[in-house]
Amino acid sequence: MVARHIIFTGHVQGVGFRFTAHRMAHRHRLAGFVRNMRDGTVEMLAQGSAEDIDDCIQDIKESLPGYVRQVIVNDVPPDAKHTDFKITF
Repeated sequence: MVARHIIFTGHVQGVGFRFTAHRMAHRHRLAGFVRNMRDGTVEMLAQGSAEDIDDCIQDIKESLPGYVRQVIVNDVPPDAKHTDFKITF
């Protein structure tokens, strides 16, 4: 299992982005969270296989064409406290 901290930039708030990310994360059996940030970005922490995380990111981008301008991905240590995927506020 790997964990990745992901920042999505672009027109990613107010368009159902978190709900789409939540649906895709469940589809790919990921744990973690997604939340809006004050600067207009969306932050996501995803834990699972590297392939499932990459596929999830791609599915999010394809589900919201034209909304995501940039995706910044950093590897982070996995955290056992994340057992499912949540939308946080």
